[in-house]
Amino acid sequence: MLQVFGPWQLWPHEDLVAFSDQFDTDLVLAAYRSGVFPMPLPQAFFRARMAWWSPLRRGILEPSALRVSRSLRQSARHFHVTLNQAFPAVLAGCADPSRPDGWIDEDIRRVYTDLHRAGLAISVETWTEAGELAGGLYGVSLGGLFAGESMFCRRDIGRDASKVALRHLVQEWLASPEHRRLIDVQWATPHLVSLGAIEIDRRDYLARLAEVIDQPAPPWPAPPADLAPG
Repeated sequence: MLQVFGPWQLWPHEDLVAFSDQFDTDLVLAAYRSGVFPMPLPQAFFRARMAWWSPLRRGILEPSALRVSRSLRQSARHFHVTLNQAFPAVLAGCADPSRPDGWIDEDIRRVYTDLHRAGLAISVETWTEAGELAGGLYGVSLGGLFAGESMFCRRDIGRDASKVALRHLVQEWLASPEHRRLIDVQWATPHLVSLGAIEIDRRDYLARLAEVIDQPAPPWPAPPADLAPG
């Protein structure tokens, strides 16, 4: 495994732990295995290409702790959910420039599309009964870790569509009685807390990561042929 971030005990006592000019799939995978994830800071004063994060208080979601409200169960009846069938469209929805605090740039698109082709970046798509993409999410799957990256919802046609995607992902793919699973949500926002996410210390997250990273990954569906590796 590529070792580039050093011992976590030497990381800064803050969420932002490193910068780099390099940004490629090998470095991203090494980061997730180290408990780090990339997120650019386009408005920052420095010129480095990528910022790397490991929050002091890490947001996680235990598959068994997912909260599914009655209203969410009712909403789910109006959608059809797929996996890995429209990764570019989900990425585009998450990167919508009208969303506040957008961070998905061309580097992110390129690298995560490559990871998707390799079967490591997973998309979940929520469709209306009319066949429109109403929402979804994407993340990286490594062993028993699912590192959630972003989710979106078209409120004009798909209220709760991103929640429905998460519900499907957890209940159908990550709630394994045979293997340990951990969902990394980076920061526990109020939206994610309402679904069962909690915060744990960085040290505790890294210990949990070590427990799951070598577990077998779920048997994700392959992407369409036009996105498969050439």
